[in-house]
Amino acid sequence: MTFHEVQAKSIINRVPSASRVPFEWTINPYRGCGHACTYCLAGDTPILMADGRTQPIADVRAGDLIYGTVRDGTRLTNADRAPLRQAARRRYAITQVLDQWSTRKPAYRVVLADGTALVSSGDHRFLSDHGWRYVAGGIERPHLAVGDRLAGTGGFAGTGAVDPPPLNSADYRRGYVCGAVDGPQPSGRDGHSMARVRECLDALGVTVWRSGFQREPSGGARLALATADPIEDLTRWPATPSDDWRRGFLAGIFDAEGGLELSGPLDGQADAWAVADRVRVRVGRRDSEQIQLCLKHLGLDYEAAADGTVRLPEDVAAAVRFGQLVGPAAARRLGVLGRTVPVPEALTVTAIEPLGLRLPMYDLTTGTGDFVAGGVISHNCFARNTHTYLDLDAGHDFDTQVVVKVNAGSLLRRELGARKWTGAHIAMGTNVDVYQRAEGRYRLMRQILAALRDFANPFSILTKGTLILRDLDLLRQAASVTRVGLSMSIGFVDESLWRSVEPGTPSPRRRLDAVRALTDAGFPVSVLMAPILPGLTDDDASIDATVAAIAASGAVSATPLPLHLRPGAREWYLTWLGRTRPDLVPRYRELFRGGSYSPTAYQREVTGRVREAARRHGIGAAERAEARRVGPPDASPDPPPPPPEQLTLL
Repeated sequence: MTFHEVQAKSIINRVPSASRVPFEWTINPYRGCGHACTYCLAGDTPILMADGRTQPIADVRAGDLIYGTVRDGTRLTNADRAPLRQAARRRYAITQVLDQWSTRKPAYRVVLADGTALVSSGDHRFLSDHGWRYVAGGIERPHLAVGDRLAGTGGFAGTGAVDPPPLNSADYRRGYVCGAVDGPQPSGRDGHSMARVRECLDALGVTVWRSGFQREPSGGARLALATADPIEDLTRWPATPSDDWRRGFLAGIFDAEGGLELSGPLDGQADAWAVADRVRVRVGRRDSEQIQLCLKHLGLDYEAAADGTVRLPEDVAAAVRFGQLVGPAAARRLGVLGRTVPVPEALTVTAIEPLGLRLPMYDLTTGTGDFVAGGVISHNCFARNTHTYLDLDAGHDFDTQVVVKVNAGSLLRRELGARKWTGAHIAMGTNVDVYQRAEGRYRLMRQILAALRDFANPFSILTKGTLILRDLDLLRQAASVTRVGLSMSIGFVDESLWRSVEPGTPSPRRRLDAVRALTDAGFPVSVLMAPILPGLTDDDASIDATVAAIAASGAVSATPLPLHLRPGAREWYLTWLGRTRPDLVPRYRELFRGGSYSPTAYQREVTGRVREAARRHGIGAAERAEARRVGPPDASPDPPPPPPEQLTLL
């Protein structure tokens, strides 16, 4: 486990008004606790870099600049919506890689109509004409099907029938020099193209007088050669050019003459994005016939004007395909940035095949939340949203990468002392457990409790951690000046099930012992029976055993909470269920077909049976009213009851 120590900017967080919880403020000194992992793509999957080239995902590193997408906020017409759907109005943007991870996962092959074959895990998501879709089907999660269309540039070299440009081939280098050089002394529009010419000439044994190249007043560059004879030989069109030569020639002519131009006039109100969608790529005009022959031979579409200028089609896929096939040095001139993301027919899914192998898989975190892999838009593999706010993978990272707000104590004192703070009740343990294992190392809760005590601010704590007993002294001191509510989460008492579902938490028996210790210390402790698992812990025997144990611990209330599955926890839990109890899959599919929550009738039925068990075992309504608070008679108003929210499953 890795701990990331950060200096937080704020510590008292307002709960979104749309939330179902009955409190407004919360404190989370930690981010991350323990959940499942999901990763994406095979290591050789090409990623579209910011300079227009591709690089295998295994070689991409934090700090690299690559292409992702952003929404442009444009209102869609009815004509737009039909073919584009949820993939509509995304545009290509340059983003930074924030992190990269790897693991081994069962592999799937996704085959597209253009010949692209992508190898990924079943947990990876691609952007389709129906929105984000997982590769492999799971219970209650949207997944790809044959016939879906993916969004993206398409046509990455190496994923279809054509290999990447052979930059180190002698024929490619000869072709590049022929395209880039016009005259006995090589000159070019910029240093990038001339640096490529220099590399080619060095590799071909042509002597250059100077170690660098002379800058021209126009901003271009010129190389000085010992003799012009080798250049004359290199700039002749060969009798039978090879494919490598043709690619090099197109790259050279593009670097020498190519670029972007508007496809037509724009009105005076056109914004930058409108301009981006109206640009097209000019390949060149010199040697127009040869340019056309090379493009046709390589299977690239083009248009030739009367003046000999050769241009690519207006769509972004044609520009990317050209760049990936020929590899120009000035790839930024291909104009991907700001262009609308298409959903072409060429990216129709034709097959999804399990390979029967566990292969190394890689994932990226980027500033835009996505990236272009193998010519299609790929989602960062985030399993649970709260960790993604910090640009961490909420699957494996949620389990192993814990963010620690080391300045929580001093920051809380500053915020409690601010004029605008009204002394409202603060709930803790509502997102991740404040008494998780990291607390044993960092002891942030002692600082937090001391601050709440000193400002007499009411608070409540919901936890699965027995480490709360360490802070009994501070809890007693706080309870002498303000209202303090303590709740323990114990969904069931079956030890074997606990080892499978919640292996990172203290056992139910240890949590019950903690309830007894807190009760003996004078705190009326409530227990949140969460989560109650359909088909596993919702039968009469399990409910009765759990309520009986809660009553024996001295708790004054038992509040039931049937399982609900929000995105993220949903994927992890249902994958676990399909592996361990496939017989329950149909029942869960029926219970959660409407979304994250089970039907109201089911919730009421389970709640009724828990309340009946509570009456049998002596946990009464009057005691429940006093269960969640302790404090002096003149303290601030009572804090709200424990939130009807589910703690992390692990």
